[in-house]
Amino acid sequence: MAALSDLLPLAAVRLDVQVADWQEAIRTAGVLLVETGAATDGYTAEMIRNVEENGPYIVLAPGFAFAHARPSPAVLRTGLSWVRLSRPLEFGHETNDPVTLVVGLAAQDADAHTEALAALARLLADPATAQALQEAADPDALHTVLAESAALPQAPGKEAAPPEERAHQPSRSPSVHKILTVCGNGVGTSLFLKNTLEQVLDRWGWTRHVTVEATDTISARGKASEAVAILTSREIARTLGDVGVPVRVVEDFTSGREVDRVLRDTYDV
Repeated sequence: MAALSDLLPLAAVRLDVQVADWQEAIRTAGVLLVETGAATDGYTAEMIRNVEENGPYIVLAPGFAFAHARPSPAVLRTGLSWVRLSRPLEFGHETNDPVTLVVGLAAQDADAHTEALAALARLLADPATAQALQEAADPDALHTVLAESAALPQAPGKEAAPPEERAHQPSRSPSVHKILTVCGNGVGTSLFLKNTLEQVLDRWGWTRHVTVEATDTISARGKASEAVAILTSREIARTLGDVGVPVRVVEDFTSGREVDRVLRDTYDV
């Protein structure tokens, strides 16, 4: 799988960019994807349309928007772009506005970039690294921060009782549970949340007992019966409605602390 540095060339980084609105912010990220050969102009329009149709769920953490759309012929290769804004910008998100960083993703499929997104999620969840990225003087300095922080240590956690021992578990549940993480397209923000959830499950010692699948809103409705819960954004939760299993809202997709709390609530730990 591609590493973060492989998907984000220096030419795809712009720092302290002034834009008028969220559409222009996404458009700037899209231009960089075009200039570095990851996508065509049509993909930029698809990223903007994704927000218009699904809401600002791409603002997946405080100050951070992850612009993307479904894999399509407009994607030429999997790649990232990085746009740091000169001033905070409102995207319309209830809790994570204003945005200062927009990362664009052009994905050919849901597999090639998972390792890179896992690394990016860890970096943005670390306060010191997030500050260093915000203060990077130029693209070279930003790339240096990304390279030096790519393997952040993870805090050890105490193993919890496996899910089949929880009192609330229905008798029909399988010994290995599934949790769905859901976004509009299944290749971007849902993977961020999947990575964070898997880190929490690993700290709990539950990776043998719970699997996590990232998917899109349409597929989630059909797969809901296979899952014990769905984790997603507030906007996507409204779109899903009642799917027969608990739908848990996560505001910050990079926050292990919040995901830990949501998981404890789901399993009554």
